Amino acid sequence: MSPATPPGARRRRRTAEEGTLEVFVADEQADHPVELARWEALARDVLGHEGLDGEAELSLLFVDEAAIAQLNASFMGQEGPTDVLAFPIDAEDEIGVGRSPDGGTTGPDRDPGQEVPLLLGDVVICPAVAARNAPSHAGTYDDELALLIVHGILHVLGHDHATPEETEVMQARERELLDRFHRSHR
Repeated sequence: MSPATPPGARRRRRTAEEGTLEVFVADEQADHPVELARWEALARDVLGHEGLDGEAELSLLFVDEAAIAQLNASFMGQEGPTDVLAFPIDAEDEIGVGRSPDGGTTGPDRDPGQEVPLLLGDVVICPAVAARNAPSHAGTYDDELALLIVHGILHVLGHDHATPEETEVMQARERELLDRFHRSHR
């Protein structure tokens, strides 16, 4: 979601041509081990391969079943836990000067003319669901987490699987990225 923007207080979003790619990774669950540095590296590799190598931000969050079930109900209208949710931030939207959620002030150390990073969005993964699905889906827990990370990032970058054609394109891209950055690094 974009923050509320006061009239006349718009600025353009940085296009990721310069600066640092930031991948924020957090593990907010304790049921299954998550190698944060490994998955951050995978996310960086995928984003870089997809042409994002400048000032851009992505959040990768690992949560428990209760947390992802709540997000799934709130944002997708679905009951129960799921394996991955992606929350892209529309790159076409302009960003308001203010802070989210009210956009009322510039906040600390924020120059109204300052460009902001390209905010890609959030990928939220539930390791418990991934572990349960892995044997019949990707094979191993690690392979399932890698697939979910790549899948979520592709959603954030605008891919979808609402039609058979979109599904075919997205799955081919997933396979290519996993072969290049996950399977080849074992």
